[in-house]
Amino acid sequence: MQNNQKTAQKSKSSLEKDLVREIKKDFEQRQEERKPFDAQWQLNLNFVMGNQYCGIGVNDTLDDFDKQYFWQEREVYNHIAPLVDTRLSKLAKVRPTMTVLPASSEQDDVSNAHICKDILQSVASKIELSELVSQATRWSEICGTSFYKIVWNDSAGSVVGLTTLGERIYEGDVDVIVCSPFEIYPDSNTAESLDCCQSIIHARAYDINTIKRHWGVDVEGEDIDTYNLQNSQVAGGLGYTSRSGKVSKTVKHNHAMVIERYEMPNKKYPNGRLVIIAGDKLLYDGELPYKNLQNGERGFPFIRQISIGQPSMFWGTSIVERCIPVQRAYNAVKNRKHEFMNRLCMGVMSVEDGSVDIDNLEEEGLSPGKVLIYRQGARAPQMLSTSSLPVDFRDEEDKLINEFTNISGVSDIFGSNAASLSNLSGVALQLLVEQEDMRVSASGEYIKFAMKEIGRQILRLYKQFITTQRINKLVGENGTSKLFYWDSSQITSDDVTFETESELGETVAQKRNMVFDLYKAGLLHDENGKLSNSMRLKVMEMLGFGVWEDALDNNNLQIEKAKRENIDFIDNKTPEVLEIHDHDLHINTHTAFMLSADFEKACQKSKNLRQKMLEHVRMHKKFKKLSILAENNINTTKN
Repeated sequence: MQNNQKTAQKSKSSLEKDLVREIKKDFEQRQEERKPFDAQWQLNLNFVMGNQYCGIGVNDTLDDFDKQYFWQEREVYNHIAPLVDTRLSKLAKVRPTMTVLPASSEQDDVSNAHICKDILQSVASKIELSELVSQATRWSEICGTSFYKIVWNDSAGSVVGLTTLGERIYEGDVDVIVCSPFEIYPDSNTAESLDCCQSIIHARAYDINTIKRHWGVDVEGEDIDTYNLQNSQVAGGLGYTSRSGKVSKTVKHNHAMVIERYEMPNKKYPNGRLVIIAGDKLLYDGELPYKNLQNGERGFPFIRQISIGQPSMFWGTSIVERCIPVQRAYNAVKNRKHEFMNRLCMGVMSVEDGSVDIDNLEEEGLSPGKVLIYRQGARAPQMLSTSSLPVDFRDEEDKLINEFTNISGVSDIFGSNAASLSNLSGVALQLLVEQEDMRVSASGEYIKFAMKEIGRQILRLYKQFITTQRINKLVGENGTSKLFYWDSSQITSDDVTFETESELGETVAQKRNMVFDLYKAGLLHDENGKLSNSMRLKVMEMLGFGVWEDALDNNNLQIEKAKRENIDFIDNKTPEVLEIHDHDLHINTHTAFMLSADFEKACQKSKNLRQKMLEHVRMHKKFKKLSILAENNINTTKN
């Protein structure tokens, strides 16, 4: 018996070692296939940082270029970084408010859709989704591609208890992690999306203590090559040097590479497969952990965001890559121009051999008041005549500046062309602004697609992992806040969409003017030509003054109270009818609920539910009649 157990353990250990070797071999192969893309991303980062005298070598390595002469001007005139900053500032406006469409027109599904919307807004505020999107957009604008990893973190959320050892137990929560393209390895670089991939590898270097804390496995530390920002003296001119940022490989000590390979479901693995290794140790081997696709299917926990798409290519491209040739040409023109001006200012001297002390002349030059001694009978040193600065330098410089604008699609139209824009009408200026935004709108659409998918996966993970009722806090833009209770049964739809579709070029003033135009056109009024209280609340929210209206709006509080009473009836409770209730609003809310299919289902479980609800509605009608009679008596007494 013991021999059989030992044999089984040896066989299991041998299989684990074979699996680790297989994952490592697969990872090394994907590294080799992705090497050209790594070199291009590293080059893009260097050009944005200011290290622009480098290029991709034969073996897809980044090589620095040295000066050919000591007097050579090698200053950097970085136009790529401002272009990237401008694009990022425009794309920062793409932060639409996520909402959820109800699964059906039933009152319960509509109410649950509102709960799902509140959940997304609360989570977005809690994880600072806007900042995460900004980080991912920075990667995608420079390297062309970035990724979000949506996972369930058991160590997040509120503390719900303690273990016997005194360790905290958390309720768990969704976590969104931004991944750079350097960490993701698809099975094919020609797949057009994540859905076209059969497997994805996520590789990241961790400290061995972190690995021990997360996975409980001791891993031997080693030196890992990673990318880091350094200072480098690669620029400068005659007599001076300058430093610039440089992205290059560095070594992290006492680390280990954690490799996670995700495989989509297939015949052998119906729920997919996830294998995690670190060093020579197997950390995890099992099914895909998250039901993050439609209909509860399992898939990759990643979302891809690109800047500019390429046909039959997994990786997107960036404006930086397109601007690099123009930036090199611009640096060359500016530096050659300054070298020419150096010759004009400092001059080039012609000296007869042996006529003067050359060493002294080279060290001190022709300083003001200098006594120049030359050999008797020899020809006196003289300055060579040089022509003025050619106009070709200026023409080429202007052409390259225009090329930056044409390639990137962004420019400072109100700064650089202020004189030419002074005679344009407001409509023409607006057309120019819209044309500027159109060049960035494609990248904005990829951001919106990624945000929509983030919202869907967040709801699906909550649906999978939430087992008890939770409470969330929602803080609005106007300073309003509310607490709401929910559980996984209320997540009946994950059809995430946006309340608005156009954010680029839309300022707060433009939004407010649009609201006023809708009001003047009468599109916000009801069939009686009046503005209802609920619509007034919505208008005030769009104008940014919702907090004022919240204090005055009593109807919403009455409707919310009536909805809570509907839930109380289902829970076999009997709420009380009070004089402070708005009986018309309560009757309408209860009636809408009783006409829904969800009420019919609830009545099948509780036979007395319909009778209780009818008696409750009759009580509201009775109170309403009594209040009308009391008001009539008061009016009669006054008369």
